[in-house]
Amino acid sequence: MTAARPVEDLLRELAPQVLGALVRRYGDFTAAEDAVQEALLAAAVHWPAGGVPDNPRGWLVVTASRKLVDQARSDQARRRRETLAAAQDEPLHKGVLFGGSLPMDRDDTLTLLFLCCHPSLSPASAIALTLRAVGGLSTAEIARAFLVPEATMTRRITRAKQTIKDSSAPFRMPGPEERPARLRSVLHVLYLMFNEGYAASGGADVHRADLSGEAIRIARMLNGLTPTDPETAGLLALMLLTDARRPARAGPDGRLVPLDEQDRTRWDRTLIADGTALLDAAVRSGAMGEYQLQAAIAALHDRAARVEDTDWPQILALYGLLERMTGSPVVALNRAVAAAMAHGPEEGLRLLEPVAERLGDHHRLHAVRAHLLEMSGDAAGAAEHYRAAAARTASLPEKRYLIERAARL
Repeated sequence: MTAARPVEDLLRELAPQVLGALVRRYGDFTAAEDAVQEALLAAAVHWPAGGVPDNPRGWLVVTASRKLVDQARSDQARRRRETLAAAQDEPLHKGVLFGGSLPMDRDDTLTLLFLCCHPSLSPASAIALTLRAVGGLSTAEIARAFLVPEATMTRRITRAKQTIKDSSAPFRMPGPEERPARLRSVLHVLYLMFNEGYAASGGADVHRADLSGEAIRIARMLNGLTPTDPETAGLLALMLLTDARRPARAGPDGRLVPLDEQDRTRWDRTLIADGTALLDAAVRSGAMGEYQLQAAIAALHDRAARVEDTDWPQILALYGLLERMTGSPVVALNRAVAAAMAHGPEEGLRLLEPVAERLGDHHRLHAVRAHLLEMSGDAAGAAEHYRAAAARTASLPEKRYLIERAARL
């Protein structure tokens, strides 16, 4: 880990909290996000050399507030300028920059999350905006998660910000009567955010523990807010059961280690126990949802002391239920793998064909096809698809792994 890495992790953790504080105070989502980005950039430049301040969140709040007000003063829209300038007159605690008390000492992350999932937005737009504002993902990363071009995602996020601004939605947690309408989008955001942290879609690292850790932290908060919702508990269980395997996903040299080659003694048994307990309680509620099904699949993997002990028929059955529930091509892809493990590669390849029409040239499709062809003994075909997958992934560890698989064949 480089010396700069802890600063990056801290900034990612604090960004949604600072954005929430500014939106609550000034009410302008777009302007607040711009100001927070400038404050984060200033911190990234100054903190590694000068040291992290005693109160980093307060430093960012004050810096972003000043930038927001400066921006407002140069704005030609007189009403907006005067409104924000008046907000500046509200005194900031002098000690904030030097470790004193915060002017806004509560964590607004959940409130920001629900604001981004406002009912005036389509689910896709709400999820994209939240991944940008709360998860800190780049537009390119979000576009990859949605399997759309980056330009399309840029337009979607821009429209979502404008919709939030035009709605004049108050910055507050929705009441119990409003919450269910937004909860599905909130859960999906956290799911995508965790996935990007657990298996980074781009860059040099196998995972981004800061991002998956933040998703787990927010999911815990949400589970505390909605303790009777089984899908919230199911999502948190899924995160814990999956994150338990993270210590074994990368070798000492940073190489990707696939599930069937991992040292299972390195899995975090405490997280597995916590996730299993959450899952059992959620299942007892009687309402089975997609996150509970995914958590059940993760639990079956975690319970297998050896890869040979994996209950593939049960996993295949659960993926069948999950595919019928979601219609997701990624679920169908995983179901094909489970079918190959339970009944042989020919069955997996058969199930792969309908998925190919939906995923097109995606690297995951090539990688799965290569794996199943390798299982069936078609070394040349497998090598060809491993190389195709490697050419299409933005993750350097994954690219390296796929190239090495092709080379071995």
